[in-house]
Amino acid sequence: METASKKVINGWAMYDWANSVYNLVITSTIFPAYYEAITGDGDDTTPVDTVRLFGREFVNTSLYDYALAVAFIIVALISPILSSIADSRGNKRQFLRFFCMVGSLGCSALYFFDASNLAYGLSALIVACVGFWSSFVFYNSYLPDIAAPEDRDKVSARGFMMGYIGSVILQIFCFVLVLQGDAFGISTGKGSQLSFLLVGIWWWGFGQLAINRLPKSKPLVDIAHTSVLTGGFKELKKVWHQLKELPVLKKFLLSFFFYNMGVQTVMLAATLYGKSELNIPTTNLIIAILIIQLVAIPGAWVIARISKKIGNLHTLMITVTFWIFLCYLGYLIPKNGINEFYVLACLVGFVMGGIQSISRSTYSKLMPETKDTTSFFSFYDVTEKIAIIIGMFSFGYINEQTGSQRNSVLILMSFFIIGLILLFLTRRAEKAALKP
Repeated sequence: METASKKVINGWAMYDWANSVYNLVITSTIFPAYYEAITGDGDDTTPVDTVRLFGREFVNTSLYDYALAVAFIIVALISPILSSIADSRGNKRQFLRFFCMVGSLGCSALYFFDASNLAYGLSALIVACVGFWSSFVFYNSYLPDIAAPEDRDKVSARGFMMGYIGSVILQIFCFVLVLQGDAFGISTGKGSQLSFLLVGIWWWGFGQLAINRLPKSKPLVDIAHTSVLTGGFKELKKVWHQLKELPVLKKFLLSFFFYNMGVQTVMLAATLYGKSELNIPTTNLIIAILIIQLVAIPGAWVIARISKKIGNLHTLMITVTFWIFLCYLGYLIPKNGINEFYVLACLVGFVMGGIQSISRSTYSKLMPETKDTTSFFSFYDVTEKIAIIIGMFSFGYINEQTGSQRNSVLILMSFFIIGLILLFLTRRAEKAALKP
């Protein structure tokens, strides 16, 4: 196949520009800090802050982890069915548009979240999270449709780089609203709420521009003779049988399951770890996350170049080994260690985008030639979401049981170690498959 036109490639990358503001503002910076502020007691000497919800007392940071885990359970349950339907009906662009709308509305709804309506705020967070991650399975599935195998590392990295650039632009504006809002007559809390609204507007607006440039997919079955649900499950069953005959792809998915459990949990929990465990001020936290985003831009490009020279699996082995080292550094950072936190942010940023970009393109290369691209990527997506569910529940549970998020970081390190071992086995299977 040939790589699609520049207009289509740029349109696909533009969706990363659109939705990555959710990942930065809602997942990584302003929302976690805002949540911790309105659910905490404001006393740094308190070991843990607790909140009551549905008649039970929770550690506030653990409740946040559990809410995200619920969102990922929902995504893991619905994405296989919807992605199979998208392939069979040829309507993945419509699904992408729908979840873009759901996610942007969830972000906008957070404008009304304050200390008086915790259940409402967590519900809006769950809706936004479902919209973001559900849209990604349809977005990712376009990669093998629009890029030839030899171009997929480069195109995948371009999407992540566009996402980092776009999210940093809006983040800086939101940063001004939160930290310099007084100059415009805006309180800190209101500045955060306005930031959530802006994320929803940015995501929806640029998302529409991106989606309109993507090609329509063609249905794979006769719509008139196939039930929506049974057609979807039949597609899933067909892909599952194909996966069983692809040992390299199966082993890669298993390794991805473990190391991505660590990557995504670090990304989702880093801000609350810095705020609650390390006592890093909100301003410094936001600066650190901005550093991560900026460093991730050249990081994704460099790692894509390395993979071209030594191969994707070798590149992933090196990157996962580096993540193990980073987890150990994160565990050692002392309280109020702002400079150490900045150094860690630089190192994390360099490998964060690269490992996600190379993982996505590696999977697309290992896939067989098929038109069921969305169904295949649903397995990738479900693997990722189940990993996040386990990672977030583990992080929150260990925190509640031990009273320290540092112990949770050690659990994440073990996930990376298992993933690295499985990558070695994947590479061995790949070598065996290449033998005549």
